[in-house]
Amino acid sequence: MTDSGSSVSRSPLGAELPGPEQLDGIWDVVVVGAGPAGSSAAYAAAAQGRRVLLLDKAEHPRYKTCGGGIIGPSRDSLPPDFQLPLQDRVRAVTFAYNGRFTRTRRSKRMLFGLVNRDEFDHRLVQAAKQAGAVLVTGVTVSGVEQRGGENRTVVVTAADGRSFEARAVVGADGSASRIGRYVGVSFDQIDLGLEAEIPVPPGVAAAWAGRIHLDWGPLPGSYGWVFPKTEDSSLTVGVISARGDGERTKQYLADYVRRLGLSGFTPSVESGHLTRCRAEDSPLSRGRVLVAGDAAGLLEPWTREGISYALRSGRLAGEWAVQIAEASGTTEVRRQALNYAFAIKAGLGVEMRAGKQMLAAFERRPHLFHAAVCLVGPAWRAFARTTQGHTTFAQVLRQYRAARKLAAVASR
Repeated sequence: MTDSGSSVSRSPLGAELPGPEQLDGIWDVVVVGAGPAGSSAAYAAAAQGRRVLLLDKAEHPRYKTCGGGIIGPSRDSLPPDFQLPLQDRVRAVTFAYNGRFTRTRRSKRMLFGLVNRDEFDHRLVQAAKQAGAVLVTGVTVSGVEQRGGENRTVVVTAADGRSFEARAVVGADGSASRIGRYVGVSFDQIDLGLEAEIPVPPGVAAAWAGRIHLDWGPLPGSYGWVFPKTEDSSLTVGVISARGDGERTKQYLADYVRRLGLSGFTPSVESGHLTRCRAEDSPLSRGRVLVAGDAAGLLEPWTREGISYALRSGRLAGEWAVQIAEASGTTEVRRQALNYAFAIKAGLGVEMRAGKQMLAAFERRPHLFHAAVCLVGPAWRAFARTTQGHTTFAQVLRQYRAARKLAAVASR
């Protein structure tokens, strides 16, 4: 955001960049990372009229390894009037058990939408900027230091020597977060995801329109997916499994692509990433520094869905960062940080605990989950209602005796 009298430089791509004088002084909130969590945090803080700086190492739009599934909780956490750049609307799911026992289930209502992450993330950044946040890209954060004294601020240092001072900082810089390491985030589940973006002829893309594929895989806790991007005539194909057996995970992806009849098409992008799920006692703050999204290890443990967790935790982090920025002393800072942790644990923490219970059962008896969702009406409806945002895994386990029994039997 610039004033008419402010100096403005331009990047090689022609985007406006803040002049040096605009970055001086103490910010109310500095957010590190402009993914869904960071943009949501910046939006939430800027919408309250605070001076907010959003830092990212990449220029947007940029490619992001992700299936791009937008479930109900993601949709409900977006800024007002946000327009989703949907590539497809999913109303059907084809389930398979390691390539066998295939069945397609359909819903009259949309289950979720599919987006390309470069477009989706870029629109979130634009929403944060429209709310008043200042975006600076090309910034790789190398250090964080909290200063005492009368003002009590946080200094974020960049690899190029620049520094930015704030009354509160939100770390949303991904699963390998520099801010997360500073806070002391710890993980008890790390998984390897492999993905390929496969351009296909329009006729092949049309055959996938409105339908995804989920394959319960051969490795404990693994599964594969096909998410169609019909507008781009491409398919996002991926698999995920526990880290530690990379070669078998690679083989699973190759076998999966072959079984789908897609091995004759050349991927435009092949990538991999680690998803990290926080330990239950992992910290969410340190002094005036909060973490959100992947930086905090917040994601659904069974499905490894992270977009809704990023949006929700980012919004909460932005709101509580404002409270911390206005706190007058260490006692009040600690109280507001604890309030943020409580808000996370009371919502996302409860859902994560249920997800870990589901994953433990799924690792032992994936065939029971496949049979349930394919053959048992209430199980399919619970799956559909969860993706639509009408319920959660925690609520399903709490409200349905059959679901609790399935999880208990599968865990034996």
